[in-house]
Amino acid sequence: MSPPEASEPDPRPATWLLDSRADVYSQTGEDGVVLAILETVAENDRWCAELGAWDGQLLSNTCNLIENRDYRAVLIEGDAAKFERLRERHGANERVSTLHRMVGLGGANGLDAALSATPISEDFDFLSIDVDGNDYHIWASLTDYRPKVVCVEFNPTIATEVEFVQEPDPGVSQGSSLRSLVELGGTKGYELVAVLPFNAFFVRSEYFSRFGIADNRPEVLRTDTSRVTHIFHGFDGTLFLRGYSKIHWHGLDLDESRIQQVPKIFRRYPGTFGRTTMALFRWYRRLRGAADTKGQTRRLLDG
Repeated sequence: MSPPEASEPDPRPATWLLDSRADVYSQTGEDGVVLAILETVAENDRWCAELGAWDGQLLSNTCNLIENRDYRAVLIEGDAAKFERLRERHGANERVSTLHRMVGLGGANGLDAALSATPISEDFDFLSIDVDGNDYHIWASLTDYRPKVVCVEFNPTIATEVEFVQEPDPGVSQGSSLRSLVELGGTKGYELVAVLPFNAFFVRSEYFSRFGIADNRPEVLRTDTSRVTHIFHGFDGTLFLRGYSKIHWHGLDLDESRIQQVPKIFRRYPGTFGRTTMALFRWYRRLRGAADTKGQTRRLLDG
C-alpha cells in the first residue's frame, strides 16, 4: 500500500488577502478584503453589523455589502448629527436596522443588548467595530453573538510587538494595540487573517484553515507600520524619535528636543563623569526620585 500523498503547501503568501484591497466606501482597502474573506468563509447568511457607522457611507466597512451585495445590516451610531445622516441614507431600506445609541461595555448598554433588539442572527457574517477607543473592550464584552468575521480598529502608532489596552472607559479615546487584540481574539476563538493600516480582521477558528495561512503572527500579517512611532535612548541618555514622529489625529509633529529627560550637562555616558559631575548627578537623581532597576547602575554611581 503506497503512502498517502502529502498535501501541497499553499503557494500564496500569508498576506494574500491584501491583494484584494479595494475601496468603494472604505478607507484603506477594507471593502475588497471583506469580500475576499467572506468568499473564503463561504457559509454566508448575508447579515452584517457596524458599530461606529458614522453616516452609513463615509469610510464605511459595510455600505458596499448593503448596496452592492444585498446584505441585511444593523448600523449603530451614537452621535446625533451623524445618526441623522445615517438614517437619511439607509432609513428607507427595510433590510437595514439603524440604531441611535452609545454602546457601553456590557449589560443593558452592551453590544449584545443592542443587537438583541434587531433580527440579526447570532452567527452573522461580518461585524465591524470602530469607536476610536474602547473597541477592545466592546469586542471583549460580546458573548451572545459570534460573527464569523470581525474587523476591529487598533491604534496604528503602537509597534506590533507592544501589548497595550486602554482603560475600559467610554470617556477615554486611546485605542489598543494590534497584539493585544490578537491575544483577545485567541481567548474568544478567533484567528487573525489580515491587517490593514487601521483595522485587523479575524475569523472564527473553525474557518481559519480555509485561508491557507501558515503563519498568522501579527508581525507577519502587518505590512504597513508607517504610522508607528519609536522612542529609544543613547548610552548618554539622549532620547530619540524615529518612525512616524507625529501625533496623528491632532496633526502635530513630535519635537525630539522637547522630550528629553536628562539635562544636557549630564548627557554623557555616566562612566565618564568626573567626581563633581557625579555628585551633582546623584543629587539630580534624588531630586527626580529615580529608582534603580539594576545593581550595575547603583555600583556605577556609588563607585
